[in-house]
Formats: sequence, C-alpha cells, structure tokens
Amino acid sequence: MDEMISTDALLDVGDGSVDLHGRSVKRAHTGRWKASLFIIGVEIAERLAYAGILSNLVTYLTDVMHESTAAAAKNVNVWSGVASMLPFVGAFVADSYLGRYWTITLSSIIYLMGLILVTLSASLRSLNGIGVFFFSIYLVALGQGGHKPCLEAFGADQFEEDDPVEKKHKSSFFNYWYCGICIGTLIGVTVLSYIQDDVGWGLGFGIPAVTMSIALFIFLCGTRFYRHKLPSGSALTRIIHVFVATFHKWNVSTSHQEKRKVAAATEREVLKFGSRRQYLLTDQFRFLDKATVEDELDRECKATRNWRLCTVQEVQEVKAVLGLSPIWMSCLIFGVVFAQSSTFFTKQGATMDRKIGHFEIPAASFQCFISLSIILLLPIYDRIFVPIARNLTGNERGITFLQRIGTGMLISILSMIVAALTEIKRIKVAKDNGLVDKPNATIPLSIFQLLPQYMLFGIADVFTMVGMQEYFYDQMPDTMKTLGIAVYLSVLGVGSFLSSIIILVTEKLSCRSNGSCWFVDNLNKAHLDYFYWLLASLSAINFCIYIFLANCYKYKNAQNNISYQEESCRARTILAS
Repeated sequence: MDEMISTDALLDVGDGSVDLHGRSVKRAHTGRWKASLFIIGVEIAERLAYAGILSNLVTYLTDVMHESTAAAAKNVNVWSGVASMLPFVGAFVADSYLGRYWTITLSSIIYLMGLILVTLSASLRSLNGIGVFFFSIYLVALGQGGHKPCLEAFGADQFEEDDPVEKKHKSSFFNYWYCGICIGTLIGVTVLSYIQDDVGWGLGFGIPAVTMSIALFIFLCGTRFYRHKLPSGSALTRIIHVFVATFHKWNVSTSHQEKRKVAAATEREVLKFGSRRQYLLTDQFRFLDKATVEDELDRECKATRNWRLCTVQEVQEVKAVLGLSPIWMSCLIFGVVFAQSSTFFTKQGATMDRKIGHFEIPAASFQCFISLSIILLLPIYDRIFVPIARNLTGNERGITFLQRIGTGMLISILSMIVAALTEIKRIKVAKDNGLVDKPNATIPLSIFQLLPQYMLFGIADVFTMVGMQEYFYDQMPDTMKTLGIAVYLSVLGVGSFLSSIIILVTEKLSCRSNGSCWFVDNLNKAHLDYFYWLLASLSAINFCIYIFLANCYKYKNAQNNISYQEESCRARTILAS
C-alpha cells in the first residue's frame, strides 16, 4: 500500500497544472499545503495592510479631512465598493491573458505604490490634500483588485480536484484561508488602529506599506512549489459569442437535434478542450441551445471564429454562469449588513466609554472581535462540525454550500436586531445623563455593550463568507475560477454601494419628516437604531427569497475527469434539521 502511495505521489498532476515554465509537475513536489501555506501567509500580510487602511478610514476622513459623519461613511462605502468590484478586472486579465501568478505579482507592485503614496500623503504637508489622498487609496484599490481574486483562486489551484485526499484538503483550504484573512485583519484593526489614533497617521499608514513588501517577498519565495493553470483566452469573448450566436439562431428550433449530433459535438469538443471537464446537458436556459444548431451558412463559414455557431461546452459554461445570478443577487443584502462594521459600528463605539484602567481602546480596533470569533470558530467548524454533519447528511462538506450561506444570513439578521437594541440603550443613557447636546462627551456606557453584535457578525461570516467563496469558486466553469472569486467579492462591493444608496435615500427622507434626521454628526440625536431595524427587515425579506432560490438551484453537473452529482436543494432544504 505504501509503495502504491509513493508511486502515485511521483505521477504528474492530472488536472493540466504546469510549473511557471509550462512544464508538467509532479504531485509530490508541488502544490498541496506546502504551496498553499506560502499563499495563506501572503494573504495574512496583505489583509493586515488592507485593514490598516479600511478599519480607521472613516475616522481619518472625519478628524483629518474634516468630512461629516454621513459623508465619510458614504465615501468609505464607495471606496470599499470600488475595491470589491475591481477584482472583475483582475480576474479577467488573469483568466484570459497573464495567468494568476503574473497578475498577482504585477498587482502587488501597484498595491505597494498606492500604500507608499498614502503614507506620504499623511506624512508630508505638501501632499496632505484630499485629492492626493483619494488618488492613493484608489490606487490601493486597483492593486487589491488584481491581488485578491487571483491569490485565493491560485491557492485553491494547489489542490487537485481529481484526487480524493486533495479534494477534501481544498475544502479545508477555504476555511483556513479565511482564518488567515482574519488573523491579518485582527492585527490591522488593533495594533494599527492604536498607532494611527495615539502615535500618528504617517506611521500608521507606513506599516501597511512595509507589510505589503514583505507579502510580495513571501509570494516570490514559494514560486518553485506552485502549480499553475494556463490562461484560456477571454471568457468575456466566449460569453458574448454564445449570445451573438443565439441571436442569429433565434428562430431556429432545437427539437430536431438528434442524440447522435450531440454526441458528435461532444467528441469534437474533447479534441478541442482536451482533459478539461465537460458539462452534461441541462434544461436550464434552453433558448441558448439554439447557438449549437449548425446550418448551411455555418458549414460554409471558413472564419477562425464562427460567431453564428457555438459548441455545446461553450453554451453549458454560459448557462453555469447565468445560473449563479439569482443566488448572487440574494446575497447582496448580506453585503449591505457587512458594510456597517467598519462605519457606523465604529462611530457608535467612539461615543462610548472605551477605557480599561488608564488605557483607552480605539473604537476601530473593536472590529477585532469579529476576527477573533472567526479565528476561534473556523477550526471548530472544520474539525468538529463538518465530520459530525458529514455522518448525518452524507455530504462530504457536512452541509451544502447554500445551506452554509443561508445559516450565516439568518445570524446576520440577529446581529442587526442586537445592534438596534444596543443603540436604543446607548441613546437612553445619553438622555438620562444630559449628554444629548454634547456630541464630544463620553457616554457612561461601556463599549463592550457592542460586543454581542460584533461576535454575531463573526459567526455569520464563518458560514456565509466562507460559504460564498467556496460556492462561487466551485460552481464556476474551470476556465473562470478567478472570475468566481471576483463574483464573491462583488457581493461585498455592490453591498457597499447599496449601503451608500440606502444611507443617502434614508437621510433625505428622514430629514423631511419633522427634521428628525437618522444621520447627523451628533450621534446622540441620530437614529441609527431605525437604520438597523430597516436593515434587519430587509435582511429578513431577502432571507425568504434566498430560501426559495436555493431550493430551486441545481448544482453543476460535469463529466470526464470528475463527476459532480446533481443536487437539488429541494432534497436538502436550507437549514435542514
């Protein structure tokens, strides 16, 4: 048995992975945890740098740039939203042209340049302008847009899907990847927030720049261990191709197609796509099947790309992408809720008693409890919950992707309810102590009253955030894995944009009703509790919609190298007991 394992370890990786120079790689010498640990280490350093910018950004904008609370919150949400949408650009470049490795390297350099400019803007009076500062943080967002989706997909690429052992390790990778994110974020929101508040913004922004340079060095050190997936050409072009071909064949009927024609098409595609997984035919979005019907004009076409005809595989890939859209949209409200921890939660905490003895806790550093709860719970989830759930459900992941996401959504509703109740209590204490008209006074209420809502945020992330990462990576076509991570990140990006829109609309509507504005600079006169109740209500409605969509979703079904068993969530309903 040991001899068989040893022989297997010397075999080439069977999923088409190569080294940096395009040569086949041995299973024993590359990938797995030896490679992914480098990548997780890079992510810890990168998240520390990113958290050093994001966690206290609203404070910098209000205290240094002298923006109002509402304006600062909207600017942070817009910047965070852009940073979460730019991964689409990075994913497109990586999957289509450069590959993940070179995209990570190039974006890391851009990222580092942005961090250096942020530091100079905060340190030098001649560069201390709002224009220079915003340019620098958006340069950081651009670098992060290439770095973030590629690094996570690159880490998952180190585990071969065909190998049963590596397949289980890949599932664990997403858990420990997010644990690494939280370790970096924890250091960023505690140590760096303290330095920024009590030492200086120059040093507080300079440390992320040094950390990012270390991250780039660590990444390059692991080069010889990495498995690489070759770029497959423009995914956007293939998607457009399917829709153009469908438009040309709109009046064509697909009922006359015989099974032998589909089989023949499949044989041609095996020659075209090689060992890539082939999707089985599905009944979803059947109108797209028109693109596969060949007519006389197609047979006479001599062009390299016939825009009137697609392969079955190309159509099935587009169907897979479209099938993710309803779930993606139903996750957006979670993204709105997620945006509150770095904006209004921080401003809430800044008005409360933050002292422990003679030490005053920076309000932004309280976000560390989100990370702490995740760091503590993820190993428990992976090592205890998953094995128990696996025995009960028969699912190798314990529960399905969508069940995991739905569980976190439910917990996020509870976090908003708790946040609203805590805010009611904070305002009451302010009124009882005559502090309503004193926005700079410290309310005699411990900041630890916010602990439950932060902890619930962390628990929700263990389920929904990690579940979304694994779901969008797994369910995307093999040629669009980086795009899958970008789609997950876009949930947070669009959620931040929606949060800004909701803040803008509610601010205008509330200020028209007897002058009782929900958002004013004096939080003692504001009504953040109303806002939290609104988010809780929207989340509850969205959760019901999500359950319906999840029950209708069919997991992707592929053949050749690996089979995916088609599951309907009707058989395994969300939050099954």
